[in-house]
Amino acid sequence: MKKVALITGIAGQDGSYLTELLLNRGYDVHGVDRRSSLFNRSRIEKTRREAQKKGLVFELYYGDICDAGSLYRVISKSKPTEIYNFASQSHVAISFDEPEHTTDINANGVLRLLEAVRNFELKDCRIYQASTSELFGNALETPQTEKTPFHPRSPYGVAKLYAYWIVKNYREHYAMHANNGILYNHESPRRGENFVTRKITYSLAKIKAGDDHALELGNLDAQRDWGYAKDYVEMMWLMLQQEKADDYIIATGKLHTVREFVEKAAHVAGFDLVWEGDGTKEVGRDKLTGKIIIKVNPKFYRPIEPHLLVGDATKAKDKLGWQPKVSFENLVEIMMKADIERFL
Repeated sequence: MKKVALITGIAGQDGSYLTELLLNRGYDVHGVDRRSSLFNRSRIEKTRREAQKKGLVFELYYGDICDAGSLYRVISKSKPTEIYNFASQSHVAISFDEPEHTTDINANGVLRLLEAVRNFELKDCRIYQASTSELFGNALETPQTEKTPFHPRSPYGVAKLYAYWIVKNYREHYAMHANNGILYNHESPRRGENFVTRKITYSLAKIKAGDDHALELGNLDAQRDWGYAKDYVEMMWLMLQQEKADDYIIATGKLHTVREFVEKAAHVAGFDLVWEGDGTKEVGRDKLTGKIIIKVNPKFYRPIEPHLLVGDATKAKDKLGWQPKVSFENLVEIMMKADIERFL
């Protein structure tokens, strides 16, 4: 049977990498992209053109997970065998400013999608839901496993927790092949510039190209479990190839600070970074030129900082044979070099 994938949020980081993976595996790919006043398909436009040249099926639709009618329309046209849901308000800090909007997309949107699949009686359709380490928030143990109790600490995390449980309920009640991938932070050159890792590499590349504005960051000692997005989408695909649906943590199992990320990125960019001062007065200066390139700005601190979020992906490794291929050091190098090339 021909495999047909429907990807919501296809124009984002994960959607673009997954599209490439699935096309290379012979899938017909259909994607849902939310309409905006600006063209936001830059991550997938090259792939779309290449697919057209090769005669591959790669269809794009405008739609919105907040609009049940548009979901029904797209599902009716594509008749997917696999659905990957990346549609999300994906920024934790913004969720404190837009809690209702975040909930409608991240919680109710998932319910609308599940209901559409159920009402179309797509009994053989397999579903991947993009869940998050933010479910754990004030984690009661470190590292976290699939059995660790949840304690989200943001509107984003709370909305994603609803999505997690509604997926499990539809799996158990309607026998749907619905899966949650509990992803820890995963980055790439396609990451949005409002996320701290990409903000770092993009800003340092601009400074290297002559920009006089220092990079402003929040808590330099915040720790995250950072992996490579391209590694993680392979794990998503593996989940839907299993006979039985389940929930899996996708993580590296290693913690690194924002400071470490900055230092390694600065080194790749050719800066000899030295730190001066402390607290909100701390700055990072290029030793060679004396120029301040890093500043701490309290406005970038999270209202509530989660505890140490580091995942134990043993279940994924044992059951699916998955493990991350790209190290933290290589990830930083990939991202930094990509942004430097943008300004050459």
